[in-house]
Amino acid sequence: MKNICIFEDKGYTKLLPIVYTRPSFEIRCGIDLLINKVVRQYPNAKVSLLCRDYLADVTKEKYPNYSVNKCECTDGALYINGRVLLNSQIPLDGTEEAGVTKDGTIVYIRTNKGTCDKITAEVLLSENPIEKIKIKTVEANDYSMINYTWEVFQYNPKQLTADFNTFTGGKGKIEGKVYEGAYLLNPSQIFIAKGASVFPGCVLNAEDGPIYIDEDAVLQPGAVIEGPHFTGRKSIIRIGAKIRTGSTIGEVCRVGGEVEDSIIQSYSNKQHDGFLGHGYLGSWCNLGACTNNSDLKNNYGNVKVYVEGKLMDSGSMFVGLTMGDHSKSGIGTTFNTGTVVGIMCNIYGEGLPPKFIPSFSWGGAKGMVEYMSDKAIEVAEKVMGRRKVKITDAEKTLYKKLYELTKVEKTYKISSKE
Repeated sequence: MKNICIFEDKGYTKLLPIVYTRPSFEIRCGIDLLINKVVRQYPNAKVSLLCRDYLADVTKEKYPNYSVNKCECTDGALYINGRVLLNSQIPLDGTEEAGVTKDGTIVYIRTNKGTCDKITAEVLLSENPIEKIKIKTVEANDYSMINYTWEVFQYNPKQLTADFNTFTGGKGKIEGKVYEGAYLLNPSQIFIAKGASVFPGCVLNAEDGPIYIDEDAVLQPGAVIEGPHFTGRKSIIRIGAKIRTGSTIGEVCRVGGEVEDSIIQSYSNKQHDGFLGHGYLGSWCNLGACTNNSDLKNNYGNVKVYVEGKLMDSGSMFVGLTMGDHSKSGIGTTFNTGTVVGIMCNIYGEGLPPKFIPSFSWGGAKGMVEYMSDKAIEVAEKVMGRRKVKITDAEKTLYKKLYELTKVEKTYKISSKE
């Protein structure tokens, strides 16, 4: 049987900063990570992962049963782009070919053993991998693929519904504890996993989409959740929270205030009042009390977002805050529409900070200073320790590497007019 190789391509650069610390196939969209959506389609195949070299060690720690940066290819392999939202199988068997989109992006490569020898992580991350591999191409325009950070939350509502149907067969079920005085609207589309608790005064409204509350999650009194929605394992939704439609909250998060059409990766906190809309938070982020982001311009125009150092029209009226791993905001911080915050940042103070904040920055609207890597790692170790997670040597090495790689961000010329 052919094996599957899930790979990164050059497109990861347009998904920074949320993929600085993880391969692009570890983005969360819907209930699950992109990698898990692929693996579920091929339950009997061996899995290999191809990623940026500096992510290899942390990826090996997360996936000890998978081969990393070496594809198992005894009988050929099916290579699948890690940015694809895969909700059905790409056939393992068939003609040796590369399925590409209109813009030349590889969706998949189906090979025999001889061709496998030409395909490496380095080749797939290069500008023109097809020229190096020399394989027949066919059109593959029917697959959804994440190209920019704002597309993650745009795809999220449909992915929440698709994943709910995958995990539950489209049927709600109450395995946890729902206290008297909690209200479940359209309970046939609400799944409460074992160990989860829904306290009195909560309203779970699945009239417009399904709701999945994972194991040992807690919905405190008065929380309101609109579907489609996912709350991850051991996460806590705080008293009186307003979690509006299309939101995903990962494992071991603490979330309060108002959240709309946003994704929060695991181990991040938004404990207090404040608004997060049409945004994406990485892991180990913390938004201080009354942190707010704008997600709509007053003139109702398309939001422009910094991508690879250049301002780009998102094509959407709704884009909020994008924040990389281990970044934080102080109390009362206000972020402009389409703001991008790198990894390992500490943002605070009055006024609107710049729309692009380089990684390893400390400050706000009145100016930024460099956040030295050793201090950033020391704080990260403390934060992780509070959740009983030990930072690994591979993670420390990665953060030091990223400190050097992200220095280029500080050379970007950021406009004060957008």
